[in-house]
Amino acid sequence: MDLVLRVPRQFEEAEFLRAHKATSPSAPNFLHYYQEGMSFRRYLEVLAEQERGENLTAKQVPATFLFAFAGTSIVGRVSIRHSLNPYLERFGGHIGYVVVPEYRRRGCATAILRQSLQIARQKLGLTRVLLTCDDDNVGSIRTIEKNGGVLESIIAGPPGGKPKRRYWIATTGCNRNERSGGFRPGQRQSFGSHFCRARSSR
Repeated sequence: MDLVLRVPRQFEEAEFLRAHKATSPSAPNFLHYYQEGMSFRRYLEVLAEQERGENLTAKQVPATFLFAFAGTSIVGRVSIRHSLNPYLERFGGHIGYVVVPEYRRRGCATAILRQSLQIARQKLGLTRVLLTCDDDNVGSIRTIEKNGGVLESIIAGPPGGKPKRRYWIATTGCNRNERSGGFRPGQRQSFGSHFCRARSSR
């Protein structure tokens, strides 16, 4: 499956709402910054503001928030944080991703993370990134380890939460564009229209 990480275009609101309705009941954090009733145009503006680090709350850091498209269908999303605050250092990490339910177990998460590592390296200059997941989330553990994750620690989760695994991934090996078809230096780096292609591992 060929995936493209990018921001939705204005005319893709219906697909955005479809993915939201399919995913948010089981993954309430699927859409960051979105509030019910917010216009789609305004939501796209908020994504751009967050990437630029504008109008952030005290608990937020600048982040690039992209959706994974397979053709015209949204199959997932990813948040790539430009830096870490104390909470993210323990529980959230640099990169968080969610796959739309009907596309799970097809290798989408592996492909989304692989491309996100390229962006973290080439756009943000991050040489290593922190990934976290619940200690019993076998799917996320496999996804992170497939992408080179090295387990640093398992810590108590936030209040009421499960223990968290904390992995570090070096991004220096994320430039295998000849095989992956992924993000290449010199490509346009405005992620509102950025195409970042890679084949999933399955």
